[in-house]
Amino acid sequence: MRPAVRLSNALASGALLCLAIFSAVPASAQQAAAEGARIDGPPPPVAPAVVSRDDAGNATVRAVRLTEPMRVDGVLDEAFYTQVPAIADFVQAVPDNGAAPTEATEAWIAFDDTDIYVSARNWDSAPESEWVANEMRRDTNQLRNNDSFGVMFDTFYDRRNGVMFYTNPLGALAEFAITNEGNPNTDWNPIWEVRTGRFDGGWTVEMRIPFKSLRYRPGRQQTWGLQLRRAVRRKNEWNHLTYIPLSVAGSGAAASFRVSRAGTLVGLEAPPSSRVVELKPYGIAGLSTNKTVIPVVENDLEADGGADLKIGITDNLTADFTYNTDFAQVEVDEQQVNLTRFNLFFPEKREFFLEGQGIFNFATTSGGGFGGGGVSAPTMFFSRRIGLEGRGASAAPVPIIGGGRVTGKVGAFDVGALSIQTDDYDPLGAQSTNFSVVRLRRDILGRSAIGGIFSNRSRSATSTGSNQAYGVDANFAFMEDLSFLGYYATTKSEGLVGSDDSYRARAEWSGDLVGGRIDHLFVGEDFNPEIGFLRRRGIRETFASARLSPRPASIDWIRQMTFEVSADYIENHPGGFVETREIQGSYSIELENSDSFSLDFTESYEALQDTFNIASGVAIPDGRYDFRSGSISYGFGLQRPYSGTLSASYGTFYDGTRTSVGFQRGRIELTPQLSLEPSLAFNWVDLDGGDFTQHVASTRLSYSFSPRLYLSGLVQYSTANDALSGNFRLRWEYAPGSELFVVYTEERDTDVFDRFSELSNRGLVVKVTRLLRM
Repeated sequence: MRPAVRLSNALASGALLCLAIFSAVPASAQQAAAEGARIDGPPPPVAPAVVSRDDAGNATVRAVRLTEPMRVDGVLDEAFYTQVPAIADFVQAVPDNGAAPTEATEAWIAFDDTDIYVSARNWDSAPESEWVANEMRRDTNQLRNNDSFGVMFDTFYDRRNGVMFYTNPLGALAEFAITNEGNPNTDWNPIWEVRTGRFDGGWTVEMRIPFKSLRYRPGRQQTWGLQLRRAVRRKNEWNHLTYIPLSVAGSGAAASFRVSRAGTLVGLEAPPSSRVVELKPYGIAGLSTNKTVIPVVENDLEADGGADLKIGITDNLTADFTYNTDFAQVEVDEQQVNLTRFNLFFPEKREFFLEGQGIFNFATTSGGGFGGGGVSAPTMFFSRRIGLEGRGASAAPVPIIGGGRVTGKVGAFDVGALSIQTDDYDPLGAQSTNFSVVRLRRDILGRSAIGGIFSNRSRSATSTGSNQAYGVDANFAFMEDLSFLGYYATTKSEGLVGSDDSYRARAEWSGDLVGGRIDHLFVGEDFNPEIGFLRRRGIRETFASARLSPRPASIDWIRQMTFEVSADYIENHPGGFVETREIQGSYSIELENSDSFSLDFTESYEALQDTFNIASGVAIPDGRYDFRSGSISYGFGLQRPYSGTLSASYGTFYDGTRTSVGFQRGRIELTPQLSLEPSLAFNWVDLDGGDFTQHVASTRLSYSFSPRLYLSGLVQYSTANDALSGNFRLRWEYAPGSELFVVYTEERDTDVFDRFSELSNRGLVVKVTRLLRM
């Protein structure tokens, strides 16, 4: 079939899926989107006041319409700042929950016909040399460990979803989308602008966020959720507009996820409704060499192009289309150590699949990642199954012809639909395949939801014919700390006749002082979600844990201690025998300066039914094994100029021993623009069947010329495959939403100890995108 025909089929499938989803939403729910929302908090302030508060720590803020243009330059010199009172009286989340901040913050919310403006004056008693400001790259983890000021908008005022914008004293851009009070998507990259400045007593912020960059309910008069956040990292202090309970605040950064505890923003007038249309064409040229294929590719020159199109169907429902999709600018996967029988999980990094991904999350609760942790729960939709052939870091790209996606909110319903068509690719034996997913989730009660998901792969990867997966899920949250989660799912694959069901039930109490969880999971031996991620199948698993986390007031250098025990019990299905058993005890300390210390002891049991080839030339025979291990680690606070976690472990391992030493999440600040991020993992394994080592070493070097222009390089070495690789990227956002990428990648078959090196592949790519906003 010709690519154009395949693409039209993919787009038609996507349109049908979207129509099915939209028509499934009751008309009453769609109409409810336009109705005014009841304020969850104190009454609106009466002008000239801009904030009102109640005794429970809630706040309602009035946005002010500008009467003259606002110049976004980080200097708060407009008359607006003297004529309009500031939003003040922030509340500490940690360390002194509910107390007044040690450093004052003044903020303003304003708007005009096209944009929202958020400004702040951040007072700081320390000199600038003591501020934590050492990152300029967009959306990096390190930005969350800098001094910062941010704003969160719950634009649908559903008290569970939101978008966060924040910056540091260097003016870096950072933003993320929050789904279901958790699951932050840090790869959501809207168009907005920020500038910072200095004054005698601290630093200032001015943000400009276009209405077009946000989704919200139809209607001119808007009521949104609002949270303002200030972090003073040298004190490990986090302050917010409203009171955040200690059990939610945690270490501070996650407090913004609790959208239901945000304040209310009134007085905002959205511009007349207009349908957003964005076209983003790209051009790419590259030179590549690959000596691992037959025939060998040597300095092959290629050029190509494609485009992405975004169309606003309604104010809060958006369609995205992609043609000849390319991901050459995406950073390569980081190598991981795997000494288990199961697949490793590698995160999605491709921009098209990252935007709106929270809508497709299945059976997750607030703050949950894939599967929710604790048990080996499957992921029903894992976008790395699309356009990638193979598993983990060795996955190779398959050409994507194109496709479409619709995401958004209609009344109380979150809706998502996606359809992508891949092309034939003979070097990997891949055949043209359509991938389609439909997700519908309905908000119920205060912070709960129920939903369903359906996925279809037109050409099965494991059997003849196609593959389908169906599932329904529910999560319920009560009070601040009690939650329940459950799902039922099934799959359909030709030729598989065993149990193809999976279900799960979980109850959790997540209080600050006391916590606990009980979890039960079943995964049939033929449960086969081929657009999902499945760590292991044919199991019945029960997991339980209990935690005690006191905050000792008598020890001023300790913020919190945690004692935790857990037990994991996995039976084989349909065999019924115990396949895995693990009992773990841990003790950890979080210090006031953000450093941490932990001790762990684990007792394990494994029943191997088949020989396990753990390394090249080393096998573990089938049988029953008991082993024990202990580990110790110390983490240096991530706000430090030099940070990272040192760890060591030793114990029996199957019929031998394993010794491990590591240094993870390392970061060395050379200058505020230049940083080095090393990571090391060394493993020595001695078994009856042979001895081997498995080491992984990597380092990332980053230099930021400005918040929109940076150079980064990732160099990795793994003894598992004797591969030395480098990935170097220059990224320049030369205009809002428009980017230039220059990427060089090289991999060598190398034994650093024997000084042997042979080129496997290399490539140089230049890619240019241009955003056209209409």
